Amino acid sequence: MLEAQAAPTGPKSVDVQLMARLRALDSCAVSDALDTLGLNGAVTGLAPRWNIQAPTAGRVRTVKAAPKSSAGAATHIATPLVAVADAGDVVVIDNHGRTDVSCWGGLLAEAARQRGIAGVIIDGACRDVQESETVDLPLFARAAVPVSARGRIVQESMDQPIQICGVPVFSGDLVIADWNGVVFVPAAEAVRVIDLAERIATREAGMSAAVRSGRNVAEVMHDSQFPAVVAEIAVLS
Repeated sequence: MLEAQAAPTGPKSVDVQLMARLRALDSCAVSDALDTLGLNGAVTGLAPRWNIQAPTAGRVRTVKAAPKSSAGAATHIATPLVAVADAGDVVVIDNHGRTDVSCWGGLLAEAARQRGIAGVIIDGACRDVQESETVDLPLFARAAVPVSARGRIVQESMDQPIQICGVPVFSGDLVIADWNGVVFVPAAEAVRVIDLAERIATREAGMSAAVRSGRNVAEVMHDSQFPAVVAEIAVLS
């Protein structure tokens, strides 16, 4: 297998204020917004590998893994991306759901933290979880295993389209990941999704306050004071 070349340039920068708004949400509100808009993005099967303290959100940078062939040199997975990633980026690795071999370890975690990378999401397995925790690097994966990537898998591409748990993901998309799971937001829909997610979160906060005040939860769920959030779905041209 020939080694694939990295994309010459990374994705476009993300609006700082928009990213701050995403970080103030959680994955459930964003998932609900995507549902209301008829968009895909929430994935299942990926969980934090250590006890993270807050949601992780950032701009996606993609990596695709592939089995190592016997011909020629190979790129160690994710190293070219980690070397050029911007602070706040989230590394997203497509290893096709494999849990028999790791594609992220301690040295990469150290390097990622030096670059200011916000987190790592893997459709596959990782290892050296304790080292990611030590450097406070949020890490989401299907599993943790001790098996090294060396001699087994390599990097096929970076900043190219991938699939994570069946959901198409692109560099430049946004992602939020927390204790509940991982949700990707298509870059072209980010404003619409975040606007709606904020409305959903506000509604949920009001309902929670009503329950804490002693109101019956069944009444709160059906009270017209808390109308369901309905999105105005624009027709895409």
